[in-house]
Amino acid sequence: MNENRIVPGERVSIEQKIEELRRMQEEAAKPASQRAADRQHDKGKLTARERINLLLDKGSFQELDALARHQATGFGIENTRPLGDSVITGFGSIDGRNVFIFAEDFTAFGGSLGEVVAEKIIKVMDLALRSGAPLIGLKDSGGARIQEGVAALHGYGEIFERNVRASGVIPQISVIMGPCAGGAVYSPAITDFVYQVEGTSHLFITGPDVIKTVTGEDITMEELGGASVHSTKSGVTHFVNNSEEEVLEAVRYLLSFLPKNNQELPPYFTPIDTPDRMAEELTTIVPDAPNQPYDMVELIEYVVDDGEFYQVHENFAGNIVVGFARLDGYAIGIVGNQPAVLAGTLDIQASEKAARFVRFCDSFNIPIVTFVDVPGFLPGVDQEHQGIIRHGAKLLYAFAEATVPKLTMMIRKAYGGAYIVMNARSLRSDFVYAWPSAQVAVMGAQGAVNVINRRDIADAEDPDAKRAELVAAYEAKFSNPYIAAERGWIDQVIEPRETRSVLIRGLESLRTKREQMPPKKHGNIPL
Repeated sequence: MNENRIVPGERVSIEQKIEELRRMQEEAAKPASQRAADRQHDKGKLTARERINLLLDKGSFQELDALARHQATGFGIENTRPLGDSVITGFGSIDGRNVFIFAEDFTAFGGSLGEVVAEKIIKVMDLALRSGAPLIGLKDSGGARIQEGVAALHGYGEIFERNVRASGVIPQISVIMGPCAGGAVYSPAITDFVYQVEGTSHLFITGPDVIKTVTGEDITMEELGGASVHSTKSGVTHFVNNSEEEVLEAVRYLLSFLPKNNQELPPYFTPIDTPDRMAEELTTIVPDAPNQPYDMVELIEYVVDDGEFYQVHENFAGNIVVGFARLDGYAIGIVGNQPAVLAGTLDIQASEKAARFVRFCDSFNIPIVTFVDVPGFLPGVDQEHQGIIRHGAKLLYAFAEATVPKLTMMIRKAYGGAYIVMNARSLRSDFVYAWPSAQVAVMGAQGAVNVINRRDIADAEDPDAKRAELVAAYEAKFSNPYIAAERGWIDQVIEPRETRSVLIRGLESLRTKREQMPPKKHGNIPL
């Protein structure tokens, strides 16, 4: 028995009380067992406290509820009551800016959520919301604590309600660093961004064993809910990193683009790049042949500060790219069609990916720059039957609803309804620019001629020659930005190399933009 331990009823000095406090603090700072911590390390995983120390500025972490213990009885659980239970909560700083954090501790009860764990997380969520600071959750848990029954389920419900309340008010980031299963997955799903670590993190509602029992399907945890699956197929995960050290550094980088809350502006960084730099590479980046692809990411990197473009959902719905960058030191959100994938057409996944990103930027005062090269919506029976109308309308709705500065740069194709959906002037884009290569039309020349001049082509002695003649005439008249510019729907037609400086001047003029939507509880986006 520890000689310094205080015995109830014994008269003690203040020095003894301080010593007892220090002993308890040391106990709370240790893993539940060294054996459990070793197992974490053997799997390539860090302990919860090691993760916090890597993520936050050195020495900034202030722990809350370190002495909390579960109050459950029965099933033998009352004999194991580690200080802090199975989650570490508190606050600290990242690059000197305040953040709140909770880290599930797999070394204690497998990180399972019981009543006290939920109360600790709820407290730190409430503090983050009241303080107007980002909330980061490091997830590594076996799920609800079965021994605590419905109390654990109620705790999850309380957490989900706070995720919803905080949505659009403070940035919420979930980092999946181990298992996250069952009802627990809905908290990350509500948050703004989800990170996963390749090979060691898994998200699923029902695990492989349950699926095997119910459907007879054999599947591994990695195949069911690994980082690759959720970043490429389901779209649940926005970012994937190869190690825990990398993922925590990536979270720090993401926060450099974000304000602390919806009442503040994103942080400004003094740029090294010059605002009037001419990007000569842009002059030749778009091929002369209208159906030949190029890389929109490369184009964006030529425009933004120092070529730094942090893609969101990089591996999901590759026919559209979204992400964060800076222009003259100010954070912006970028949306751009990707001609190198599906010719840059909009489909269901691309529409949803871009819509959610636009709504995030609008929530947190981040201007949106849109690069347009879209031949239309992806045609097909599957797309129609799966609801491309409803899903495509989400992107339209998001752009129309957004009140932050919105700039549009038309690079090449801007056809049909997709032209409108990609932040056209009619959706209240503040400035619309176009390169001379822009083609603004109801549809491409081949399709238009086949509709308009069907009889002329059929009656011609040489239908192919007639079609070619009519296509050339249509392209000469419509495959350019000048008709739209005559009507004021394009503000400027610019040289490609001027793109950076033009966007910077446009954003500078909009820095004081103030716009309010009509009073309402909320709109009814076509979910």
